[in-house]
Amino acid sequence: MSDRVDMADGKQQLIDLVANELDQPVDPRVADVAAYIAGQHGSARAVLFYGSCLRQSQLDGLMLDFYLIVDDYRTAYSKAWLAYANRLLPPNVFPVETKGIAAKYAVLSQADFARLASANTRNVSVWARFAQPSRLAWVRDEASRLETIKAVAYAAPALLSAARPMLPQDIQPLDLWRGAFALTYSAELRAERTQRGQSVVDAEPARYLAFTQPALSVAAIDLAAPVTGDQRRTARSAWRRRRIEGKMLTVLRLAKASLTFADGIDYLAWKINRHAGTQIAIRNWQRRWPIMGALILLPHLLKRGAVR
Repeated sequence: MSDRVDMADGKQQLIDLVANELDQPVDPRVADVAAYIAGQHGSARAVLFYGSCLRQSQLDGLMLDFYLIVDDYRTAYSKAWLAYANRLLPPNVFPVETKGIAAKYAVLSQADFARLASANTRNVSVWARFAQPSRLAWVRDEASRLETIKAVAYAAPALLSAARPMLPQDIQPLDLWRGAFALTYSAELRAERTQRGQSVVDAEPARYLAFTQPALSVAAIDLAAPVTGDQRRTARSAWRRRRIEGKMLTVLRLAKASLTFADGIDYLAWKINRHAGTQIAIRNWQRRWPIMGALILLPHLLKRGAVR
């Protein structure tokens, strides 16, 4: 493409774009929740606000999504088992409510966040989310801010690098992003409708157009270069593994969340009902044994297409 940039320039452009996006101010209520989350753990470095609530001005009745980045798990928790669980199967997820705003937040160490936001992991969970817009709602210091920006800047190249061989040879930039997000939604158990990947891009097309060339240059992708049969076969195999591993990880994280997330199964039902238009009702026995309740519920949700 005629407007290609070299890798070094692309990396700096991408960092600048991410920094500008993360530094945008958030609703004071969001900032209050982020500060409250940071205060719940030792060694908090940064709190990132992301997800579908990012563009909402009416926050009542919604559950906001955050990531808390910490120095390490040992100093983040007063209980050793929580640090072990976070290290074994990151992240830990917790609910929080303050000043009438409900939220949930995932905890990752700086090292795990940098790894999971990059192409160094097959799992889509982090790099798919942070290839989308996010905000730095709270940060400890300038060094933490710069490290967070650097980590987030690897997410978009990771997404496009994984997706490119799976998509048509001749593809326009916005369709590249739409196709990439559609692949990531297929790699997790998600309640969102199948058009979610398209709606994410269509909400801010100018943003994705601005990110395209810098992200492609960092990922060393030339859209005009032919995708070989070997590249497509390798990519198909990688995405099959992502789908299997991603769905298994979702179940395991759900089981773990029953230990850290009060009324976690009720939240699961609420989220699925909200995104899939279902009317799932949780029974008392499922609240008493949430792991068993969730595992029994899962096959019915798959059969009905409420999660995919």
